[in-house]
Amino acid sequence: MLDQLATKIENKTAVIGTIGLGYVGLPLCAAFEKAGFQVLGFDVDPEKIRLLGAGQNYLKHLGAQFVAEIHESGRFEATNDFSRLAEADAILVCVPTPLGEHREPDLSFVESSADYIADTLRPGQLVVLESTTYPGTTRMVVLPRLQATAREYGKDYALAYSPEREDPGRQNFTTQTIPKLVGGLDEESGNLAEQLYRSAFTQVVRVRNSEVAEAAKLLENIYRAVNIAMVNEMKILLDAMGIDVWEVVDAAATKPFGFQAFYPGPGLGGHCIPIDPFYLSWRAREIGLPTRFIELAGEINHAMPRYVVQRTVLALNSHRKAVQDSRILILGLAYKPDVDDVRESPSLELIVQLREIGAKVDFHDPHIEATHRMRHYDLKMKCVELSPEALASYDCVVIATHHSAYDWQEIADHAGLVVDTRGAMRNVEGERDHIWSA
Repeated sequence: MLDQLATKIENKTAVIGTIGLGYVGLPLCAAFEKAGFQVLGFDVDPEKIRLLGAGQNYLKHLGAQFVAEIHESGRFEATNDFSRLAEADAILVCVPTPLGEHREPDLSFVESSADYIADTLRPGQLVVLESTTYPGTTRMVVLPRLQATAREYGKDYALAYSPEREDPGRQNFTTQTIPKLVGGLDEESGNLAEQLYRSAFTQVVRVRNSEVAEAAKLLENIYRAVNIAMVNEMKILLDAMGIDVWEVVDAAATKPFGFQAFYPGPGLGGHCIPIDPFYLSWRAREIGLPTRFIELAGEINHAMPRYVVQRTVLALNSHRKAVQDSRILILGLAYKPDVDDVRESPSLELIVQLREIGAKVDFHDPHIEATHRMRHYDLKMKCVELSPEALASYDCVVIATHHSAYDWQEIADHAGLVVDTRGAMRNVEGERDHIWSA
């Protein structure tokens, strides 16, 4: 049956099923649809299914025509009927892997997806986990759920891991052009997964097994988390010394080798970097080994919103204002510029902490109309209008996200007090005494 699957992939008659239609799953569906495959998208959210059925996009950074194009082709369909997983020849799992209350891995979405697959598992299927997780998850968590069925692994179905590498809003790489890592639980599973992804991706990098691919994805994100923590710690030190950290980073970046520039901010955001390192540290504790770099980087990055709040309090004090009842405007709710993604955004934590000490907080973000309920936040806020008059009406404006839509000179000219966490105000002209770095 697996030989027949290889033939289906080769002639593009294989049906591709994708579980999870978010920032990873939806672009993945489009990649295979554009490659000529029939694609079935699965999600538990009925609103997503409704919008996709109408050809409407809910991920703004992908562009207005993104969903319309794959909808019009007739090769893509979205459903919340998981019994239809039996129709798919290859099933790609792109579900969240968040942390629990104590920073432990929450694999409930992966587990439920594996259970859905097991319910309909048939001969001739390939299952690939794409969700970021600790090494061994594919083999130790997904495989046993599939083995509980009457189907035989290696004969009836194949299993592999291929980590997502999406970076929402990035313009110089797309889903198809980012090199795709692939590792199978065995040689044949790896071969099938490699063949599948080569049919839709520009470059596929085969690794020895699923554990190597799982660990590689964690290393990518831990590398960023550790280096961002280092430059965040440098920012605190250099601020105390009256030195511009952004100027220092830019100066160091002139070295053509041995240095890669990372920039500080108000904390980490997005689904990957604030979360994924703790998957490895948790797994390390299971085998009795420490992960000191990971833990320290997590502590530093997690503490950055508190540092920004402290700097905001000091800035208000310098203007003879108490934080209690002060009106503060957060500029930018998204975790990175020019997207509408608020997952794990430090802006959310800034709002919570400023409210806790008595401030009255609003936000503006050109990409976000209102907050929505999330696992740890339910702020019930709407985006306020931004104008010179509005800027002048606030006691303090905190720049949390450096969206390109913002006019930094206008903000400098009209805001009475600015706390800049992104180095956005470095090149504004005129008076700068009212601009604080944080």
